[in-house]
Amino acid sequence: MRNLFIAAPVDMSKGFKDFFDTIGLTGGGLVTKGIAAVIAIIALRMLLQLSGDPKGALRKGSMAVGTLFVAVVLALYGDTLFSTVTEAKG
Repeated sequence: MRNLFIAAPVDMSKGFKDFFDTIGLTGGGLVTKGIAAVIAIIALRMLLQLSGDPKGALRKGSMAVGTLFVAVVLALYGDTLFSTVTEAKG
């Protein structure tokens, strides 16, 4: 019987730090992506709850699209935006 190696062994002795390094995220980057996902879900819920009034629907819809835009920007550039906060020099 042959040995089937799917992937090379990875040393995970340092716990979560090694795990985040293998997926290419830091702990702060993962939190930022999670916050962006929650904001995106809130924005989608806002879009689904639009009223029948055209003026109110336009106002609420534009607010929901703006919230969704903030979520996308946070997901794409959040780790760069908050890198100065997490790497503060004391």
